[in-house]
Amino acid sequence: MTMKKLLVLFLLAVAVPAAAQYRGGYAELRDSETVRALKGHVSFLASAALEGRKAGSEGEKEAASYLYGALEEAGLDMLTGSEGDLFGIARGADTLSSRNVFGVVQGYDPALRDRYIVVGARIDNLGTNTLTVDGETVTQTYFGANGNASGMALLVELARKVAGRSILFRRSVVFVGFGASCEGFAGAWYFLNRSFAGRESIDAMINLDMLGAGEGFYAYTASNRDLNLILSAMERQLLPIVPEVTAAEPYPSDHRAFYSGEIPAVFFTTGFYAEHDTPRDTPSLLDYDSMERELEYLFLVVQELASRDNAPSFRQELQAEVPAKAVSYYDCDVPPVFLKRLGIKGFMDRWVYAYLRYPQAAVEEGIQGRVHVQLRIDRKGKVRDVRVVKGVSPLLDEEAVRVIAASPDWKPGKVDGKPVDCVLTLPVDFILEKKGKARIGFK
Repeated sequence: MTMKKLLVLFLLAVAVPAAAQYRGGYAELRDSETVRALKGHVSFLASAALEGRKAGSEGEKEAASYLYGALEEAGLDMLTGSEGDLFGIARGADTLSSRNVFGVVQGYDPALRDRYIVVGARIDNLGTNTLTVDGETVTQTYFGANGNASGMALLVELARKVAGRSILFRRSVVFVGFGASCEGFAGAWYFLNRSFAGRESIDAMINLDMLGAGEGFYAYTASNRDLNLILSAMERQLLPIVPEVTAAEPYPSDHRAFYSGEIPAVFFTTGFYAEHDTPRDTPSLLDYDSMERELEYLFLVVQELASRDNAPSFRQELQAEVPAKAVSYYDCDVPPVFLKRLGIKGFMDRWVYAYLRYPQAAVEEGIQGRVHVQLRIDRKGKVRDVRVVKGVSPLLDEEAVRVIAASPDWKPGKVDGKPVDCVLTLPVDFILEKKGKARIGFK
């Protein structure tokens, strides 16, 4: 036998067993490193061994332990022990024991590193259910691949990206897995009210829940004006994916605890799906390529929130003074609509910041800041009574008023089905950058 034939036989002997051992399918050989990592997290967290991760169960404990190890390996400074931050929930004579897991990436700015952006995802799911089928006992497992192994997987990989580029983040970023979320968001409540000493220093929260399957990609902000404007401004960048900002809450989740604590929160999700809360919610259901694009977008959101000068406000910084026979924009049953379909963020993006001009004299004098402008949209949709309620300088104030006063007509707001006059106050940002450059938009 020739040396060439011996070499071929040797290569076949090595290659065939290797191929036989590979069970992922040849398509997975083309997966990116991030997709492989996401699949690995979901595969463990939604495995049969964890029995659906019911709050208080060994499966939830194992998931929390896995999350701790993954966050630590990603480079976070862990703020809990490996067992997590334990808490109990009274259930009659019994106590359900659960735990949160969290760590931090320290911000670089001495003036802002003690301010926090919190990124969270729930750990637990529904567990198992026993039923009788044809006289036999059958146990169903609610694996929870999308609900919410998907959110935890993205939490870990997002933490890895942030830790690897920590020099980009002025504020500190806390990553937390919430236990007992299915028990009235108990873990999130405990984190805010009993566990995390820096509650008053939390500037915003990002909630990740059900992000691997569904018909879209949504951002729910509870109609927070500042968060809406921030997300709208980001659309000017080249983004891998853009969420639809929705006024309807897609799903109750841990963001509610932060909202109750008057902390601005945005909930990212792909929404409901047919397999929601069923045993069919398995790892094969998830679209991991879409999750990778979501990860890139989420990184940019965290960077924006952690690095901007002004944190988003939970309430309006200034309440509009409502003239007689007029109502606040936020009290309308149907708010006014700009250009047939756009709300406030669309108006700011498509009109105000599209036509605003930074006065050259203000650039030369180094003047910048936020101008608060009040306007009235009358029952015919006309913009009236535009005035500054909190100004920066005459140069910036006049420019902000000029652009808003020139607005095209809106579709008027309604109360009880009837058009009304409504009043609102908008923030207009003028920002100076290095080398005398001016920027119109969001800090």
